[in-house]
Amino acid sequence: MKNITLVELLEAGCHFGHKKEKWHPKAASFIYAAKEGVHIIDLAKTKEWLQKAGEYAEKLGQEGKVLMFVATKRQAKLLLATAAKKANAPYLASRWVGGFLTNWDQVKRNIDKLNKMKKDKAEGAWKKFVKHEIVKLDKEMKQIEMVYGGVADLKSPPDALFIVDIKKEDIAIKEAARREIPVIGMVDTNSDPSLISYPIPANDDAVGSIEIIVNFIAECYLEGKEKRAKEGEKEKERTSEKESREKAVEVKKPAAEAPTKPVVSKEKKKTVSKKK
Repeated sequence: MKNITLVELLEAGCHFGHKKEKWHPKAASFIYAAKEGVHIIDLAKTKEWLQKAGEYAEKLGQEGKVLMFVATKRQAKLLLATAAKKANAPYLASRWVGGFLTNWDQVKRNIDKLNKMKKDKAEGAWKKFVKHEIVKLDKEMKQIEMVYGGVADLKSPPDALFIVDIKKEDIAIKEAARREIPVIGMVDTNSDPSLISYPIPANDDAVGSIEIIVNFIAECYLEGKEKRAKEGEKEKERTSEKESREKAVEVKKPAAEAPTKPVVSKEKKKTVSKKK
């Protein structure tokens, strides 16, 4: 797992918090000082929690579990979508869909609808419609894809969430709590870190800060997935070698001899027949 230094966090602007009057009391342990009315985040704590969150993300990947990335604020959308795609992870960057975790059946129906529409269009099933009907279908598909495109491959609710701004995504946090789904999140000085499992104290508004945190978590998750893939390949090799050895042993075994019938001489046969 990559090591993020304090200098890198400082240069990314992770240390800038909110104005003192906007702080959340439960974020006090993450605050280093106040300068010109603005709270400064303790980057030693940022590094500590980033490391813990990274280890957890890697563990999720290695266990084959799904980590979903969430960020709907303007400056984070593209960064998050790009990082999630590289990690082959699901993401929501348009808006949080109410009931995504607590009303999964409805969400799954929308995902299935999107996938069916894309398949029908690709296979030419829309050719039977007139032009204005195709335009209408295409518009509907794009609207659904704008929201669900990043989660189109999800078959079930995610095992964990990564959220850029836990204050903005408060509905997602509440749904995750109801479903007991762990959350990794960026926590600024105006947020309550006790709401999530892995709070990373950091500036959740600056692009540089968002980028370094999002990329790190995505890379850790991908690293875990790659380790799982390698372990799977090694297991296949071990199974193949075992089968080869078993076949070799079978070939070396001597063929079982057929049971021989007792030989009866002609003279003995005649004697027996005379006695009768």
